[in-house]
Amino acid sequence: MKIVIVGGVAAGMSAATRLRRLSEDAEIVVLEAGDHVSYANCGLPYYAGGVIEDRNALLLQTPESLASRFRLDVRVRHRVTGVDAAAHTLTVADLATGEEYAEPYDRLVLSPGARPVVPPVPGIDRALVLRDVADADRLVAGIDGTSGSAADGVPARTAVVIGGGFVGLEVVENLVRRGIAVTLVELADQVLTPLDPELAVRVRDELEAHGVDVRTSTRVSALTPTTAVLADAAGGDVDEVSADIVVAAVGVRPDTELAALAGAALGPGGGVLVDEDLRTSVPDVFAVGDAATKRDALAARGEGGHATTLIPLANLANRHGRHVADVILGRTGMRPSVGAAVVGVFGLTAASVGRSEKQLRAEDRRYRAIHTHPSQHAGYFPGASQMALKLLVDPDTDLILGAQAVAHDGVDKRIDVIATAVAGGLTASDLADLELAYAPAYGSAKDPVNMLGYVADNLRSGDTRSIQWHELDGLVRRGVTLVDVRTPAEHARGTVEIAAVRAPSRALNVPLDELRDRALDEIPAGTPVVVHCQVGQRGHTAARLLTQLGYDVRNLDGGYVTWRDATRATAEAAGDARLSAVR
Repeated sequence: MKIVIVGGVAAGMSAATRLRRLSEDAEIVVLEAGDHVSYANCGLPYYAGGVIEDRNALLLQTPESLASRFRLDVRVRHRVTGVDAAAHTLTVADLATGEEYAEPYDRLVLSPGARPVVPPVPGIDRALVLRDVADADRLVAGIDGTSGSAADGVPARTAVVIGGGFVGLEVVENLVRRGIAVTLVELADQVLTPLDPELAVRVRDELEAHGVDVRTSTRVSALTPTTAVLADAAGGDVDEVSADIVVAAVGVRPDTELAALAGAALGPGGGVLVDEDLRTSVPDVFAVGDAATKRDALAARGEGGHATTLIPLANLANRHGRHVADVILGRTGMRPSVGAAVVGVFGLTAASVGRSEKQLRAEDRRYRAIHTHPSQHAGYFPGASQMALKLLVDPDTDLILGAQAVAHDGVDKRIDVIATAVAGGLTASDLADLELAYAPAYGSAKDPVNMLGYVADNLRSGDTRSIQWHELDGLVRRGVTLVDVRTPAEHARGTVEIAAVRAPSRALNVPLDELRDRALDEIPAGTPVVVHCQVGQRGHTAARLLTQLGYDVRNLDGGYVTWRDATRATAEAAGDARLSAVR
């Protein structure tokens, strides 16, 4: 069998090496249009920032090493320009010689990846992208002032990064590390849109604490040789900022050119439509990696089974490569995707898996949200710091729909545990019973994941009823009594305030330890009560006590901290729109 793989990075090279490990007899050809194969593209921002000092460290394999170890025929600078699916033949251009030739195949694996999205604005030709090693070389040259431009010989002092997603934030951090003043421009009203606003606001805080000029609800309307012209969401120009270099990190779209030449069908979102075994609609043609759709593990189930989604992540690309090799050689079996991702921002870590609350609302799906703010390890052990965790749960089945976390430590392992629980079909309440490694320096006897499970189980059983931060205003205006069960000192430092019709409404302060004695005298009977503490735990205890005293009571999910972060995020989003009109 002759297998031709188009694209020699994550998915393509994983497929090629897996094929060889399973079959010594297969003829395996890899065609790559670029200069390199099997390189660490996730490390490119860190090479640009000087964290990875040796460029060669990014080049994991070469055509020669792959030929020696795996007997693969790897051809760089060979671009496929035509696909005759009926004849099982490719037209290939040798970019070094300019010659074209025909390459037959028995099975064809398309792994072209994705192409950067570049906004169509005047002057955008000078913007850089970051998808391969050559892109990284151009970015380093721009930083160092060796790019051959008009500013040749002068290191960059200012930069504009367009896009506040995962790659954009990594680029921002590494440019700052190189001593460059950075303006981050994001069209949405928050950075890192996979997160919900009350968590994303912490990422913005970290960026601004390190001197980044964050402009949300803003777009680049034009580039001059030395500046970027910024516009508000409505399109009006509002500012002009210095930009020695510009990096476009808006996102990517699947590269489907070869799939179209082969006559393969595309799926929702524009990716190459594949079945659960990565077959396209064309016989003997497969598609993998960022170009292909993925089965969505968290899609609402219907008669059609799993829906498809686009998730351009390296882990999935490598899994695709391994799986397509198995399928070609008669094996099957790959789990649908949950979309786990993580990014570091100046020591802060943000991670997510599955759906966000925004996505669930857009899908008009029922959900239950849980916020907690535990320490990443035992609070009495030195170095404990607060995390922000959010769990999204199906209220009918108790299945986990998504999770998010932001903190300086401990985030990645909690999201990984939850991602594993989703893959294993565990419910949110099942998290309470997970046995997780514990020592004071690494976690707590009741791990933050366990705590999410306890809250979920209390809500599932009805032992506690909660409300979300965005429901509070309406409830207070309808006469609910709001009670802050923290200490007077905590209350004085800041408490929930509702902008009522006539005057702001502040929570009544009855500390938890005094609640049993004071409740009946100070909390009105016959009207619903909402209690809150700092992060929700004392609120749960208060809610249980008041319930047994006969009150109709609910706990403010995530407490004052979640309310504070969420209302601030909402105000900042609205403020961006107002400020951009007068800048």
